Amino acid sequence: EIEMEMRSSEEIEIGRDITPTLTPLSFSLHNSHLHTHCSACFSPNPNPYSLFFCSPPCSAALSSSSSADRHLPPSAHTAELRAALRLLLRPSPSALLSNRRILTAHQDDDVSQNIRVGASAVAHAIAEQRGVPYDDAVLEEATVALCVVLTNAVEVQDSEGRALGIAVFDHTFSWINHSCSPNACYRFILSSHSSSQCEGAALRISPHQVNFNAGELGYGPRLVVRSIKKIKKGEEVTVAYTDLLQPKAMRQSELWSKYRFICCCKRCSALPFSYVDHALQNASHLGQFIIQEISAFSCDSSSSCDDYKFLKETADRRLTECIDDVISEYLSVGDPESCCEKLEKILTQGLNDQLEGIEGKADAKFMLHPLHHLSLEAYTTLASAYRVCANDLLSVDSEIDINRLKAFDLSRTSAAYSLLLAGATHHLFNSESSLIASVANFWTGAGESLLSLSRSSGGSVCVNIGRVVPNLASVTKFKWSQCSLIDRFRACISSGQIKSADFENVSNEFLHCVSDMTQKVWGFLISDCHFLRSCKDPIDFSWLMSTKSFKETYTDHAVACIFRLGLHCLAYGGLLASICYGPHSHLVCHVQNVLDHEMNFVYHEES
Repeated sequence: EIEMEMRSSEEIEIGRDITPTLTPLSFSLHNSHLHTHCSACFSPNPNPYSLFFCSPPCSAALSSSSSADRHLPPSAHTAELRAALRLLLRPSPSALLSNRRILTAHQDDDVSQNIRVGASAVAHAIAEQRGVPYDDAVLEEATVALCVVLTNAVEVQDSEGRALGIAVFDHTFSWINHSCSPNACYRFILSSHSSSQCEGAALRISPHQVNFNAGELGYGPRLVVRSIKKIKKGEEVTVAYTDLLQPKAMRQSELWSKYRFICCCKRCSALPFSYVDHALQNASHLGQFIIQEISAFSCDSSSSCDDYKFLKETADRRLTECIDDVISEYLSVGDPESCCEKLEKILTQGLNDQLEGIEGKADAKFMLHPLHHLSLEAYTTLASAYRVCANDLLSVDSEIDINRLKAFDLSRTSAAYSLLLAGATHHLFNSESSLIASVANFWTGAGESLLSLSRSSGGSVCVNIGRVVPNLASVTKFKWSQCSLIDRFRACISSGQIKSADFENVSNEFLHCVSDMTQKVWGFLISDCHFLRSCKDPIDFSWLMSTKSFKETYTDHAVACIFRLGLHCLAYGGLLASICYGPHSHLVCHVQNVLDHEMNFVYHEES
């Protein structure tokens, strides 16, 4: 029996493609994107030719599948059922795991019932397409195909991280197992043009010598696997099937719900919890937060330990509900001001309502740790909501000084939350390097937010009305001190390659550099936000374990320093993105374009 896993066939450095461009066995857009993206290649659809395809070649490529789709009843038109139906039109992917026995083990649960109903719809559709009668054999075939899709399908995302649909790839990708501390990731190529494929990329994982004749389509959303750590020859290659910034319990729940397995990777098996999982989950166990409550429950008896555990679980559940409700309301209603007020109240005051069930602890209070996964979600939403508030003000009348001033204040708070989010996740990244993809996005976002703030016209208004702000003169009035670190970042971004030892060195240099700059502007960025003022340093989190007071400092050239800080954050985010996705990915190209524009602007003004 062949072990369903993939191992490195050679030693692989960090940031290297380890597969050629892979095309899928089957795929389908989600219903919400059927009219906005091409059903054959998943690229945005300008719709010049037809309703579902971006070009005649794409329409021709999916013609047989489209005809089969018509046999599905309207209620059965889901991405999973369409993908299962299309899989039946190809040679049988016998090398793929169906997991059928586990998925259908409990006849009364929702998963098993959905499989029965869905498989029946797929069986009727394929029978009509083939012109054969519906029978148990056809139903069995459809059931296996649907289970193969549910077990092996990967969510296809665009450059903005939006889930467009699903795709099933052959064993080269589908045999790569999950880990919560993976050494590889993958990127999608969404284009109808074959020139977008990676030329000359070799398959560097095995067993690639096995030929299962899986019948790849040759079109559809394509995928490339890339190393995010140095991988030894013979080492198993793994990717993540879930969000790695979730705590262990949430990851395990999601993996069981979707794939029916319990992860036993090194990170999940660690006892006690790894530092990262402890920080993401245990809001009341670290640093300065509610130490008196921990002391009160010293667990000198099994009863008090049980009481504290119940209290903690109740607090965690209610904090999760509170933040989820606020974020859901913001996404559905779109009231950014209310969202900011509610989230900051939770971050500042914690859980104030009574926690019944624990005698004598009705006044117990729990607050979120700054590194808790709910705090990270809150920072992400707050950065967005404050930015929306600023844009809304300027859209009313950008010529009114008071609007420009308020928008500037909102923008710097947004930039502060972006920087805090990047710094917090990087702190965790120092202990768990597989978080690199998330950290790349957050440093890039922080860089763009800071650069936008440094260009804001609201700063000049502060001077005009006598507002005390540390020297908000134009960035270009200050002599630009060229940083060799940015040049090194850009060289690595362009090549898409860096050795693991060099990466560690430049990362340490980056942290030293941005820590110095952040100390000069953090007090300015957070001056109007009570919660942010409690976060002494968004880069160095040693203050969490210290009672020492931190002195706020301002620089005489705040905007110039914010500009330089933004450039460093953006360049480092681009470096991380190039490691994850390669030098030609959408995010990396975007970072390069922004850096080119900003650097050319500085050089032009100086000359």
